[in-house]
This record gives sequence, C-alpha cells and structure tokens, in this order.
Amino acid sequence: MSFTAQDVKALRESTGAGMMDCKKALQENDGDMEAAKQFLREKGLAASAKRDDRDNNQGLVAIKVDGNVGAIVQLKSETDFVAGSDQFKDEADALVDLVMAKGADAIAERSAELEELKITLKEKIELGDVVQFAAADGNTIGHYEHVQGGRGVNGVLVEMSGASDELAHDVAVHIAFARPKYLTRDEVPADVVEAERATLEQITINEGKPEQAVPKIVEGRLNGFFKDICLLEQPYAKDDKQSVQQIIGDASIIRFHQTEIG
Repeated sequence: MSFTAQDVKALRESTGAGMMDCKKALQENDGDMEAAKQFLREKGLAASAKRDDRDNNQGLVAIKVDGNVGAIVQLKSETDFVAGSDQFKDEADALVDLVMAKGADAIAERSAELEELKITLKEKIELGDVVQFAAADGNTIGHYEHVQGGRGVNGVLVEMSGASDELAHDVAVHIAFARPKYLTRDEVPADVVEAERATLEQITINEGKPEQAVPKIVEGRLNGFFKDICLLEQPYAKDDKQSVQQIIGDASIIRFHQTEIG
C-alpha cells in the first residue's frame, strides 16, 4: 500500500511524532495508518515531539584535520550518558567525516540517520556548530581537542599563515583555554564596545574617582576588556608576559573557531 505526503502529515498530527518518524512508520507498515500509529507507540516515537523543549547542553565535539582541511561537528544531547554511548560517538564521527569530505552543507545528507538516533536513544539530539576550514595554499591548520569522560568537549580549529604545525597547535591550545571571542579589537562590534564603555564609566563614577580622571581610567579598563576577548591581545597561556601577537611573530592568524559543550 502506498502513501502520500498528506498521510505523513496526518500521522504526525495525530501522534505528535516527527516527520521522519512518521514517514518511516508508514514505510514499515505499507502505508497502513493504524499499523503505523501502533508502530510509533510501540517504539516510543509518539512522545518524541515532547522532547523539543528539553535542554540538550550535553553531547560531544568531533574534530578532524587532514592536510589543509579541518572540520568540527557539535552533536548535542540531553545527558552525558547518551553522549558517551558508542552509537552517539559513531554518528558524530560519520558527521565530521562527511563535513571533511563535502563541506558543512553536506550535513543534511544524514538527516535520516539523526532522526533514527533520536528515536533509538530517546533524547533530544540535534546538531550544534558545523564548520569546515579549507586552508589557502601554504597556510597551516592547527587544532586541539580537549577530551573529558572519553569524548571531546572543547574543540578548536585555527588557520595560520607563515606558521609551523607546532605553532599553529600551540595557538589552538591557547584558544581552547583562553576562549577569545574575536581576533582583533577591530572585529568587536561598535555596540558591544559602547555598551562596555558605558558600564565601565558607571563603575568608575561609582568608585568616586575624580571626574576629570574618569575618561582616562575608562580607556585603560577598556584596553583590559579587549585583552580579555581579542585573541591577538590576550596574554599567551604558556607565558603571560607576552601577548599572542608577540608569540606568533611574523606569522598571521587568518581565522579560528572554537566549540564547547555546556
């Protein structure tokens, strides 16, 4: 027995199950609507829609680098128990391999497998960050993965020009633990800077500083703000007497990406 898109929609509305779940149920039962409903109930799929409002701040970060191409995939789950399961890890590996080979947009090719995983593991499982770096000729991809409980929880990719593999790796390690938001202060949005400036002005005034001294104090504190969030200005993690800019010397950081769980 065949079925139509309207049948899938009707089954979804009557059971609350996901679209892919309903399509699979109809396929498995030759389009028989009542049998498909029973299939969904028996598999616990009819309740899957109720998972949509659950928190899923667990999961893992899969990272892979091969030559001048690197990829990161964040796969999110509700519990660390599920995140540590072999099925979950295998799917993350398959996803990052796909992104390595075809780019971030190719992730859609595994939508059916992701729906199946959600059904099997009975949690709200979804993709977070999906990134591919394809470095320009002569550039270097550095990476770092922090593993906790047998799974990646903090992954970094960085593309550099004029850098050795060792330097690129060291910069990736720094990023993992210093968590910069921007490469340079020029990249910080103007509204973010102005909001911070206003906050610092109010703090300085509340401290009772002389009015004429407030602008200079605020500028000094704003420089500290930039040192916190801008990669090139941050004190280097392994030698805080030097900035990242000083450590890399004549090399350049082209771009970076960091993804964390939690």
